[in-house]
Amino acid sequence: MFISRKLVPLATAAAAFLLVASPVQAQIQDRNIRASLVLSKDHSLGVGLTKYSQCVGEKSGGRMKVQTFFDGALGNDAPAIAQLRSGTLDMVVTATSAMSQMIPSAAVYDLPFLFADEKEADAALDGKSGALLSRRMLDVGLVNLTYLENGFRNATNSKHPINKMEDLKGLKIRSMPNPMVVETFKALGGFAFPMPFTELYSALETKAVDGQENPVPIIETAKFFEVQKYLSMTRHMYNPALLLYSKPLFDKLNPAEQTVLRDCANAVRDEQRKINRQMAAEGVDRLKAKGMVVNAIAPAEVTRMREASKVVYEKNAPVIGADMMALVEDDLKRVRK
Repeated sequence: MFISRKLVPLATAAAAFLLVASPVQAQIQDRNIRASLVLSKDHSLGVGLTKYSQCVGEKSGGRMKVQTFFDGALGNDAPAIAQLRSGTLDMVVTATSAMSQMIPSAAVYDLPFLFADEKEADAALDGKSGALLSRRMLDVGLVNLTYLENGFRNATNSKHPINKMEDLKGLKIRSMPNPMVVETFKALGGFAFPMPFTELYSALETKAVDGQENPVPIIETAKFFEVQKYLSMTRHMYNPALLLYSKPLFDKLNPAEQTVLRDCANAVRDEQRKINRQMAAEGVDRLKAKGMVVNAIAPAEVTRMREASKVVYEKNAPVIGADMMALVEDDLKRVRK
């Protein structure tokens, strides 16, 4: 596992409330809760889900047990989300991108170069736009307990560094099954090919695709360094993650049980984000040590990429909706002053 010992404990305040016996525990029934994640347990989202499971167990006096499944053991995100909506699976950790087909406004966080840094991302997710998206998820049978972090996506490939948009020409890049990513790479002069994550390593190994785009912690924990030579820090898109619960099943829980789930989500959120950011920063050096050639993108080229991707905004803003676009802009204004 690639986690610093300094980050393993939860924040002091969060740990304190877990240790205090609560009178509401008497109201809690025995619950077996299954939680799915397509990524490794070593990824920050896997670490966060493990911490969440521990928190729920402690806060419920051991009565609520969150059983965690990693590496897509319960399938890819789309079928897992369908099971949540039908009430046949309890929890899944997934990207907001997975919501855009059901909730078009969720695609706002897929807009390329939307956030300059993590501070801006936090402002939106914990602000008005994040609250609106959480409300809209209730209408499709999902309860968003909190926003976690997957992080800024970067491109890797097996042929050459990407220093400018023209370097994308001729590369077949695997992307999430998300039209926004495909449109972004097209706007930048490249070609993105949607593919389930569980099929990606094999596709890279056999050269069925030349590259992929993901945050550094995924590149590391999925061991893409074994089948990819070049990592270019494009930071072309930021991915939030969702800690989702089945609304049909959540509604069957009593208020004390629902409180446990929400309190633990709040306790784990900031810690998971902190871990992810450390993994991203330290992971670059580890990937270099494993043989990857890493390059930054010049600020002028980032500006050029951002300008080229404006067509993606123009096409998708009407679908996302003026209300969501306005809320994101308002959230960002607060931290850009």
